[in-house]
Amino acid sequence: MNKPIKIIDLFSGPGGLGEGFTALKDDDGNSPFKIAISIEKEKSAHRTLKLRAFFRQFKGSAPEEYYDFLKGKLGKTPEEQLYKIPKYMAQVAAAELEAQNLELGKDNDLINEKILEVIGEDECILIGGPPCQAYSNAGKKNKKDYDPTADPRNFLYKEYLKIIAQFQPTVFVMENVKGMLSTKINGKSIYDTIFTDLHNPCKSVKTKPQKNRIRHNYKILSLTVPESKKTDVQPKDYIVYSENHGIPQRRHRVILLGIREDIYPNIKDVCLEKVSTQTSIEEVLADLPALRSGLSKLENTDNNWVKNIQKDVKQTIKSLKENQQSEIADEIELTYKSIKAPTEKQGQIFSLKRASSIKSKDLRDWFYDEKLGEYITNHETRGHLTSDLQRYLFCSVWGSVSGRLKWASRSPKSKDYPKYLYPKHKNFDSGKFADRFRVQPWDLPATTITCHISKDGHSYIHPDYLQCRSMTVREAARIQTFPDNYFFVGNRTAQYVQVGNAVPPLLANKIAKVVSNILS
Repeated sequence: MNKPIKIIDLFSGPGGLGEGFTALKDDDGNSPFKIAISIEKEKSAHRTLKLRAFFRQFKGSAPEEYYDFLKGKLGKTPEEQLYKIPKYMAQVAAAELEAQNLELGKDNDLINEKILEVIGEDECILIGGPPCQAYSNAGKKNKKDYDPTADPRNFLYKEYLKIIAQFQPTVFVMENVKGMLSTKINGKSIYDTIFTDLHNPCKSVKTKPQKNRIRHNYKILSLTVPESKKTDVQPKDYIVYSENHGIPQRRHRVILLGIREDIYPNIKDVCLEKVSTQTSIEEVLADLPALRSGLSKLENTDNNWVKNIQKDVKQTIKSLKENQQSEIADEIELTYKSIKAPTEKQGQIFSLKRASSIKSKDLRDWFYDEKLGEYITNHETRGHLTSDLQRYLFCSVWGSVSGRLKWASRSPKSKDYPKYLYPKHKNFDSGKFADRFRVQPWDLPATTITCHISKDGHSYIHPDYLQCRSMTVREAARIQTFPDNYFFVGNRTAQYVQVGNAVPPLLANKIAKVVSNILS
């Protein structure tokens, strides 16, 4: 077996990119990659990284105690009992060395020291994506008073460049939002700047390589358009459409694959394989047990949940018929009398038996862990205002009926709502809030999971109207393709943020295969 190539993982989040790379196996069942160090500043995400690093120390055969923790038998956090088991102290120490709670741009000297300690003079690859909020179309730059020159997040990519310059990785993978392509600072495209800087990192950040490393430039490749077929490189060539590669999510991200100039002449076209059929969310969520939503500002009981859905449903039906939406009204009328609280209620944070199996063997192999058995974690619903329950019911039924009747809009826009269901938002029907509430239909890939799911869940309404809720952390994690034995540490809000900010591990796994082929 060849020695695994060491990975430097920057801006790691909960570790989606790293998970995909380390999960790759060659024909002999060995991994071509090993994470040497991962850097994440946010404390909850770092705790998740550390737990996953601990899991990887056992090379695919984690001990029963790890699964006891997932099932809620060893406290609510890994720090309570799991990390204190004497026979696993070496693995805990190794996990602490791998997962570093440090901040690029602030702790640079220490980060360089840590990287040098674990990398030495070995070849390495670099993965990660600088924080994307400053480039997001939904971020601060939409505010009238937003000043991009005053937002330090716009320049965090330079910290990424410094690591490239110093350690000269053979390959780097840099991920960011599509908004990077349209963001401008002082009239100049940030994408053009980043793209130019990545070709010559040492020059752009005025940084020399570490001792015994040779200075190189880089060639930036597309993962979707073969080099041999390109005549003129376009920014759109670097957008990866996740749904085209088996991910149950319409997640569109800029992914730049950098190849060091000394190995570039030896590589062939590199492209992600496309799937013939897109993966729907039903294929990754249908096996999870049904849960009811919680209730905010009201005694959170099954009886109250049912009563509050049923007490206003007749008015909903009446309003829908008045709005010439008889198909929606009829569907609700057929089902509302039989609505009852799912047996699993709001779920449990740790242990919960799933209902059935995922049909696809490839997806089962990716998500399931025999040692975990039927149990599922991080699957607990949040509370919803009673005023939102009817809107959730309306949206989810719309998603079902629209698919059956082949409507163009699979989720209702604000203009489609009867006035009875209008939320107390100014100008709800102005068009600015067209997608304020959005169902995720069973038969389609989901829209992009973002960290906004931590706020209210209105954009991630579950397609099963008998559950009347937004998606759980585990459901979001499934859509992001995190394996079921991947546990997210922190409170529920922090868990949602981690999942929303992550790179889908299954997509990362496919990218890792491309990188492995380049380096083999």
